[in-house]
Amino acid sequence: MPKMEAFSKGVEGYLQLKEQGVIQKDVLTIVDFSLSSTQKRLWVIDMLTNTVLLQSVVSHGRNSGEEFATSFSNESNSYKSSLGFYTTGETYNGKHGLSLKLDGLESGINSNARNRAVVMHGADYAAESIIKQQGRLGRSQGCPAVPYAIHKEIINLIKNKSCLFIYHPSRTYEKQSKLIS
Repeated sequence: MPKMEAFSKGVEGYLQLKEQGVIQKDVLTIVDFSLSSTQKRLWVIDMLTNTVLLQSVVSHGRNSGEEFATSFSNESNSYKSSLGFYTTGETYNGKHGLSLKLDGLESGINSNARNRAVVMHGADYAAESIIKQQGRLGRSQGCPAVPYAIHKEIINLIKNKSCLFIYHPSRTYEKQSKLIS
């Protein structure tokens, strides 16, 4: 499971978004960027049965750090990951195959996700074999990229209005922006 703070903040936001009708699926995806990119740090959780459906490695942006993600941005061309709560959108077929559009729900934190083309997609550099070769997972332009071997399964589980939460302890959640809808 993710670290307790990542999990509790994720569930808290999920419940708020569910109550507001922003998300429709009973699925919460947590990405815990406090963990090394060599670890499985993405969890897809069924909130009705309280079970983990999938766990995977996931990339962070190339300018967010090497093995660990430590720097984040909401700005275009930053090549950094953005933290916070997202609702998953529609799928499309792009240069990485099946991909999932993401809508950032926090003004100033991740609200430019769609404009930045921050999407979930499969990537060769997001494979565990890359970790063995270079000691860390490859990095994206800011997208949470997952292994091609399971990207379709993850995307199909979480597409169309589920909750995605990307966590890092550098974010002070006491001063958390209000979620936008």
